[in-house]
Amino acid sequence: MTTQNIETIGTAIDVKPVTGRIGAEITGVRLSGSLPPETVATIRDALLKHKVIFFRGQDHLTIREQEAFAGLLGDPVAHPTVPAYENHEYALAIKSDGSFAANVWHTDVTFEQAYPLASILRAVTIPSKGGDTLWANTVTAYDDLPENLKQLADGLWALHTNAYDYATRRPDANDERLKFHQEIFSSTVYETEHPVVRVHPETGEKSLLLGGFAQKLIGYSSAETQHLLSIFQNYITRPENTVRWRWTAGDVAIWDNRATQHYGVGDFNEPRELYRVTVDGDVPVSVDGRRSVVKRKETNPALLRAAAE
Repeated sequence: MTTQNIETIGTAIDVKPVTGRIGAEITGVRLSGSLPPETVATIRDALLKHKVIFFRGQDHLTIREQEAFAGLLGDPVAHPTVPAYENHEYALAIKSDGSFAANVWHTDVTFEQAYPLASILRAVTIPSKGGDTLWANTVTAYDDLPENLKQLADGLWALHTNAYDYATRRPDANDERLKFHQEIFSSTVYETEHPVVRVHPETGEKSLLLGGFAQKLIGYSSAETQHLLSIFQNYITRPENTVRWRWTAGDVAIWDNRATQHYGVGDFNEPRELYRVTVDGDVPVSVDGRRSVVKRKETNPALLRAAAE
């Protein structure tokens, strides 16, 4: 395992990979909204190379400082449907009493045309056991595909949406979660067609753009869609392409949302509290140069009917 040492304003920044294909832990950085450009450049380079990067011991960060730091990586952006936490502009509170976790492989907000470039997640309260998060490298997953599957994937497009049968997808969800999904998360229905293979705008790498919001392959039946998605998704979540992070309070994880999927492990029954800030992204481009297309954006029809009754 190699280690990269960089000197920035007298402070040694250490970037140490944690697996062979994805993830690196960075030490020697105290995150804030006033980091020098050289340090920000080092962080960005590590993010592009390792896809997800981890920082321990960032207990000093407040939500405001987390938002300010996000501004050094790009333009912070609020979730399109879920309100920001209390009186903050961008931060999303991810709180659970132990009865819920985002235990579905997904890339954040891919139902939007220009979904987030990066996500910054900060741990405040962590269960005594369980509650880890996994990330998968969608670039190495594409690289693993046999040549004939690469050719197939290169020409596929998928419809991503935040409106789907949540009860079927999450049969363990309680009434509160079902209500949240219908009245808040899918209060505005988004449908966007993305290429299954996107070209990364900074590295030029090809990656598989799928995850939980990908509901239908264009031109294929539901049964064919599920079969093909399963084939590609299995490459993404192969252990060789993943990293698992055991949180401690004060940890910060940053991931390139254009080249990863992630999964919150739902194996805990104690309070868990994290805060996420995302950085605005770009419109994906396919292998043949076409850009993602918005197909629908409207207030949830179910909510309109409910309001009229």
